[in-house]
Parts: sequence; structure tokens; C-alpha cells
Amino acid sequence: MAAQPYPFCTIEPNVGIVPVPDERLSHLARLVKPEKVTPTTIEFIDIAGLVKDAHRGEGLGNRFLGQIREVDAVAHVVRCFAAGNVPHSYNTVDPLRDAEIVETEIIISDLEIVEDRLSKIERLAKVSKEKHGAEHTVLLRAKAILEAGRFVDPAVFSIDDREVLRSFNLITAKPVFYIANVGEEDLDKVPVAAVEGLGREKGRKVVYICGKLEEELTQLAAEERTDFMAMYAMKEVGIEKTIRAGYEILDLVTFYTIVGKEMRAWTVRRNTTAVRAAGRIHSDMERGFIKAEVISYDDFVRLGSEHGAREKGLVKIEGKEYLVQDGDILHIRFNV
Repeated sequence: MAAQPYPFCTIEPNVGIVPVPDERLSHLARLVKPEKVTPTTIEFIDIAGLVKDAHRGEGLGNRFLGQIREVDAVAHVVRCFAAGNVPHSYNTVDPLRDAEIVETEIIISDLEIVEDRLSKIERLAKVSKEKHGAEHTVLLRAKAILEAGRFVDPAVFSIDDREVLRSFNLITAKPVFYIANVGEEDLDKVPVAAVEGLGREKGRKVVYICGKLEEELTQLAAEERTDFMAMYAMKEVGIEKTIRAGYEILDLVTFYTIVGKEMRAWTVRRNTTAVRAAGRIHSDMERGFIKAEVISYDDFVRLGSEHGAREKGLVKIEGKEYLVQDGDILHIRFNV
């Protein structure tokens, strides 16, 4: 991904697909020894930052916002380092100010969407018998929240209203966490009080990285990375912390399949049914779902194989409504 010391170096979004580090998958692979091991992945879309009055066309305007309306969660990167060779749009480093500017622009952008849709519904009501009562009510609630300068929390809406809300693709309705980008000289000073306070105020998780060191790490051979990380007391790389934070706020779980010579990891939201998990693998599996054979990761590892789990009667037969658990190993039976 592009990283240059000037604003808006990413006019077009950078997209990166990253394998999710998974010790359980590695352990299973050592036991089963499949020819192919495929981890689950996570997609990152990196967009340029917003400046004050972007909704009025300042900087490059808010043209970037449409590119993140389809994402599942937002990682808001906040600058906390003061390197003089990396310019700042406002000449000073103030993470609270910067975060507030970005979030204000997002709120204004979402408010415009809500107001446009409300206006359309109200015009339609004058010439059509088509009813938009539920949508109108949800829009009015969202409008009041946005006008108060707050993000829209789907949790305060009913389940049915959340479905309506989701159709608007409001950025303010998505889960958000902060990535605080600190300088290498400040690694021993984290957490940063100002950013921690912001996280508590907004009810959001904060992840700390040092972008400069992360870039240097990517240029080292694998055997050199361990020594480099030890020198800076880095227990894990930033991408691992970011992925874990994303999994937490989206409440994701991982299940596994062993089909033929391939072992593979898959990601779904917690409380996903077996039939929907089957659809994650292939639409034919969902359409023709018969049953799921389920072995827990712990049982598989303890007994060393699927055969061992079967001998002990630890392969469960589950139907469509079974809720997939983190670490489940699934074999889907289906017929199309």
C-alpha cells in the first residue's frame, strides 16, 4: 500500500487481502498433513484522510467516503507521532482534533444521505399510495442522532429496524476502532492518554502501532524480524493486532473444513447457522444442505484425528439451525 510524506497520496483506494494468522490451523495441519492449507483472509481498504470542510469540497472533498460504505468495520488511523519530515495538514499533531474532524465530516455525509432519502419518501407520499412508514421512522431517528453530532448505534434499534438501517449503508452505523500510529521513541509511552480517553468516551477499542517500524519489518528476512521485534519489545506485528481487533468488534469466529487434500479456515459471524456457514463455502452446499458433521477443535487435537474422534463418539450430527462455534471442524453433507 502507498505511504508517502504528503497528503492524499492514495487518491484511489489501496486494497490489500491479508491471510489471517491462525495457530489452530497450523496445529491441525501438522496433525493431518494435507497437501494444501488455505487460511481465511481479511480485506483492508485504505483510503485517504479527510480534512475540515471536505463536504464543501476542501482537500479532495469526501469522494473517498463512498468507497467505505460497503465495508463491515472502520479502522480509524490517528496520527500520534511528531516526525518533522512528515507534514501535517494543520502543521501540529493533535490526535483528538484530527479524529473529531474526520468524524464530523462522516456525520455530515451520512446526514446528507438520510435527508435526501427522507425528502424522496415525503415526495413519493404525495403522489403514491406506496407505504414507507417503517423506513420513514428509522430515518427520522437516525437524522436526530446525526444532528446531535453522534454516530448511529444500531443496538438502540429493534432487529427489524436494523435491517432497514443497514440498507442505507451509513458509515456512522458501522463498528469503529482506533489505530494510534505512534513514533518509535514513544513505544514505551503507550497507551497515549488522549487517545485512550477518546476511546473510552466513544466506547471504542484502541490499537497501537508504529508505522515506521512496521514498514522496516516488512523489508527484513524472517529470521531477522524476531531480533528486530525483541529490540523494540514488540510482541506482535501491527497487522495481527488490527486483525484481532476487527474480529472482536465484528464478533467473528473461525471454523475449518478438511475436504480431500485441502484443509481450509473460514470466517463467519458468531451465531451463524450451519446452513449459512455451508453457504460461505459454496452456494450449492447451502441450497442442498442435509446435515453437518461437527468435531470441536479441542477434541480433534486431543485425539489426534477425525478417526479418533469418531471412535470416541465425538462427531456430532447437526441440522440447519446448529450455531457454528469457534474452532468447529465441519463436514457438510448436501445433495443438489
